[in-house]
Amino acid sequence: MSAPRNVSEGGGVARRLLRPARQETYEKVFSTVYVGLMTNVLLAISCAPLLFALAVVRDPLASWPFFGVLSLLCAPALTGAFGCFEALDEGGTGVLRAFWGAYRRAWRRALAVWAAAGTAVAVLAVDAAAVAGTGWGPALVPFFCTAAALVISVAFALLTLAGEPGRRLRSLVLPCLFLVARRWYLAAATLVVLGLAVAVVLVKPVAGLLLLASPLLYAAWATMRYVVAPVR
Repeated sequence: MSAPRNVSEGGGVARRLLRPARQETYEKVFSTVYVGLMTNVLLAISCAPLLFALAVVRDPLASWPFFGVLSLLCAPALTGAFGCFEALDEGGTGVLRAFWGAYRRAWRRALAVWAAAGTAVAVLAVDAAAVAGTGWGPALVPFFCTAAALVISVAFALLTLAGEPGRRLRSLVLPCLFLVARRWYLAAATLVVLGLAVAVVLVKPVAGLLLLASPLLYAAWATMRYVVAPVR
């Protein structure tokens, strides 16, 4: 008597697994894909001069000061993408309005954060290169790398908060520094994802930005948003 019941239960599980998903599920999937693709397109448009330069120059690292300045275009573009992610979490699919709305609100603050962080990282990189060849340089290089990672993490945390109206970023620097240091493992995961995104764009600028930018940026944004949740 137990065998038919087991067969019946197995058939019920199979029917539940093979049952078509509800229409809301399909709509959610298509909305997510649409927002991701449109966000990639808007990111490519916003960073078009940088993409063109990456496509033309064979060795971007050899011209890093030029690309460092040109990378300022990425700061407001990131805040625009974060606006799209925020709208998606709230159930909206108005990508163009969300992107340019966040872009207009935060572009000044985003540029300031990016410029300050870029300057600090450049100084740390030059100092690390200067002391690397000395006898005590190897002991200091890890310090410079850790400091640079901390600067990038705090800057990304500030960019995550830059699109929220009524927030003074200067007053959020120390709280973000504390939260990033407290949840360093999440900040490290965010840096890994951001590093992967940068590597993909450097290798294949157009294809990387049009296909993989949104998923990677969303993962980094969602993680950092959780890290700075206490100050939101």
